[in-house]
Amino acid sequence: MMASLLVWPGSLRGRLFLILLAGLLSAQLLSFAVTRAERDQTARAVMLTTLQRDVVVAVALLDRLPAAERSEWLPLLERPTYRFALGSGSPGTAALSSRLTMIADEIRAALEPRFPVRFDAVSGSPVRLQGHVALSDGSALTIAVQPTLRPVASWLPVALALQLLVLVGCVWFAVRLAVRPLTRFAQAADALEPGRPATPFAEAGPDEVARAARALNAMQQRVSRHLDERVRILAAISHDLQTPITRMRLRVETGVEGPEQDRILGDLEAIETLVREGIAYARSVHGDVEPPTRLDLRAFLESIAFDYQDTGCDVAVSGLPEVTIVTRPQALRRILTNLIDNAIRYANRAELDLQVVQDRITIAVLDRGPGIPADKLDAVLLPFVRLEGSRSRETGGTGLGLAIADQLASAIGGRLRLSNRPGGGLEAAVTLS
Repeated sequence: MMASLLVWPGSLRGRLFLILLAGLLSAQLLSFAVTRAERDQTARAVMLTTLQRDVVVAVALLDRLPAAERSEWLPLLERPTYRFALGSGSPGTAALSSRLTMIADEIRAALEPRFPVRFDAVSGSPVRLQGHVALSDGSALTIAVQPTLRPVASWLPVALALQLLVLVGCVWFAVRLAVRPLTRFAQAADALEPGRPATPFAEAGPDEVARAARALNAMQQRVSRHLDERVRILAAISHDLQTPITRMRLRVETGVEGPEQDRILGDLEAIETLVREGIAYARSVHGDVEPPTRLDLRAFLESIAFDYQDTGCDVAVSGLPEVTIVTRPQALRRILTNLIDNAIRYANRAELDLQVVQDRITIAVLDRGPGIPADKLDAVLLPFVRLEGSRSRETGGTGLGLAIADQLASAIGGRLRLSNRPGGGLEAAVTLS
């Protein structure tokens, strides 16, 4: 059982290849065996017919020749499978195998009744058949028959090897042709990201592949329309809330001063912040509206850090490599400011790092704050998901900062990844390719 699991491949490509190759090889071997058996039967029939005819002619010729000339004719009458010798031959046994019996019957049918013949077998490798004949003058003549298999042509193994190579190549091509649409479907599904324009799948190839491609494209369009609808609803509600909130603020500010007024103004400020973040999140879904430009990342990151330092925030940056990339600078700035604000809010300090590995650029914002539980690292990237405890509403979070950063990262062709640092803290890394 374990051996079969080790041999059986896990991929559909490997399984189809093995099944088709095993089936075709079995059919090829069966065809070869049938052809070989038919060839042997035909060759045996031809050999026996030739042996029957040649032996009777040779014995009749030797019988008519003078006894002194017979030895000179023996080499001329010799064949690869039998020869003639004067005398009684080698001692043998009367027991014959089925194959030797069949040959003996053919020779007996050709010679008798004119030349009575007696047969015996001579041991050896292979066993030989001897036929003993008495000529007209009483001389003894021995027919020594040594059956051999017909030799295989030297070119046959080469032809079989070439045939096997062609068979393997055809099976591989057929499997590749059948599995390639599934691979393309998987790649298209992996590339489907909210906020990114969906690349239409080519509706070409066999009917089944074209129909599946049309279904995939229709699904992408439905997902895109559904997302746009939800985002537009969020943007519209957030935008429409700004006017009544402004009126409420004016009325409160012109009212009676006191603790109650301060509490109401604080609530209104929180609502305004939530509305602004809602509009920002709705816009982040369509982060491709900004034209991409060539950007010096080192200077870009240093300018962001210096802006924070001018406001008294502790944002460190050092040892950045020289990197140039084509991207959307405003979207990237919003991503990094959201991540830096998050780090300053919970750790009072942020550190910027830039790494380039095999044409993949990673910008990381590091802090030494409380971090995020491992089972919540993916959940905090969703809109309006906020953690209790150290990251509560009292810190001013709305639950949209990381969601906006993640959405904008996808919109500019990147990916945001959160991970806890050894020794405490959080690493928010944006990878661009």
